[in-house]
Amino acid sequence: MKVQVLGSAAGGGFPQWNCNCRNCKGVREGTINAQPRTQSSIAVSADGEHWILFNTSPDIRAQLDSFGPMQPARAIRDTGISAIVFMDSQIDHTTGLLMLREGCPHDVWCTDMVRQDLTSGFPIFNMLEHWNGGINWNRIPIEAGANQFTIPQVPELKLTAVPLLSSAPPYSPHRNDPHPGDNIGIKIEDTRTGKTLFYAPGLGQIEPHLRPVMENADCVLVDGTIWQEDELIVTGVGDKLGTAMGHLPQSGPGGMIEYLDTLDKPRKVLIHINNTNPILDEDSPERAEVLAHGIEISFDGMSIEL
Repeated sequence: MKVQVLGSAAGGGFPQWNCNCRNCKGVREGTINAQPRTQSSIAVSADGEHWILFNTSPDIRAQLDSFGPMQPARAIRDTGISAIVFMDSQIDHTTGLLMLREGCPHDVWCTDMVRQDLTSGFPIFNMLEHWNGGINWNRIPIEAGANQFTIPQVPELKLTAVPLLSSAPPYSPHRNDPHPGDNIGIKIEDTRTGKTLFYAPGLGQIEPHLRPVMENADCVLVDGTIWQEDELIVTGVGDKLGTAMGHLPQSGPGGMIEYLDTLDKPRKVLIHINNTNPILDEDSPERAEVLAHGIEISFDGMSIEL
């Protein structure tokens, strides 16, 4: 199984266009040792030719252009994208679908709740009906015992949807009434080798049902949004706590580092890193601490093979 990190930053990317926090200003001016990043998305393939795209960030065009296999050039119009999977209906994970309108119809997989949001509060599915019929929607099942599915174009990979506790986006009809399926993680298994990846760019808390999924995975690619719970407040860019936004901080008791330390088997990689997070500064003590725990920090263009 081949995994390509197309984008590794949280919403807004890094540097964020209107932000002058220490990180954003520093990377623009070259005063910190850091790499710019686009908004999070990954692509997964069994053969290096047919790819499942997980989320479509607003930066999708540049991301596809930066990764050669996404343009195999087998025909006048072509793409390496065989299917698209949405983990949630957030703007930074779905807006890029509009940029792919020339390739419609696309085979899109998402939960009932995500489909509801993308046909009502943020109706991009409806908008795309004007381009060759828009999308071919496929339901991601989340019911216990029936939450596995296979995408026909990439039959070697078996996917398992793992519901996560989260809130729907502000534009969702059920914003203040959370439902299972608002946000999911995905376990991806290569049926030829048995190797598995668990992908969850948004984790507000580690729920008990995640334990067997994460501890038995060969690689976990998980939420690296913020370093500390009050990071947005301390940096002066916002007033929300991390867990209130659905993101578990890395540091402190009960944080992501502490939890990942309890997992022996998987390779551990952080993704969806917010522009305020000090681990983006490659000379920071926070980054050194993450690396000292055997945890990797993803970057745009990172390749993982399992």
